[in-house]
Amino acid sequence: MDKKTICIATRNRHKVEEMAPALAPFWEVKCSADYPGISEEIEETGGTFLANATIKAVATSLAISDYVLADDSGLEVDSLAGAPGVFSARYGGIPSSTEKNNAKLLEELDRAGATTPEQRKARYRCVLVLAKEGQALASFDGVCEGTIASGPKGTQGFGYDPLFVPVGYVKTFGQLTGKTKANLSHRALALKKFSLWCKESCGRQ
Repeated sequence: MDKKTICIATRNRHKVEEMAPALAPFWEVKCSADYPGISEEIEETGGTFLANATIKAVATSLAISDYVLADDSGLEVDSLAGAPGVFSARYGGIPSSTEKNNAKLLEELDRAGATTPEQRKARYRCVLVLAKEGQALASFDGVCEGTIASGPKGTQGFGYDPLFVPVGYVKTFGQLTGKTKANLSHRALALKKFSLWCKESCGRQ
């Protein structure tokens, strides 16, 4: 059976590079940049990762005929009451940048007096939503627990990766290889659930 096409609802090339290998066995993979009819920016007004992923998936699926897979993901830090959460991408202010976001996170942890690993507990969370023709069809989540380092280390990955040390490791995601991260990351875990769903339902019904 010919593969059907799925659009990853993002223009972030890092996300596409991370997600495409897991999707390729089941789908012909494209992203928002491949479709001129998709809006450059979909306003994410939800208060949760699930809500925002659903907004992106549904809005994108109304603009194209293919299946759409959207994610919303970010970092939750216990000492900061779950911040930056859904504001992870723009935590340091607009215009956003990785450097500003990471600097703001370290500043807020210092302000909170969070100095020990226990006080710097955090997790990466990802929610994926599959949609077609304006209808959300299924959702899948993944969580990676860890701690926040005292300063950025490593140049791999993106976002908060140079600050995030996953449980069981002493290196940050910024220092670990892509292969190692692919087995640990929140997005990888959510994609594994989606891949299982694809195997069970063919993902093309």
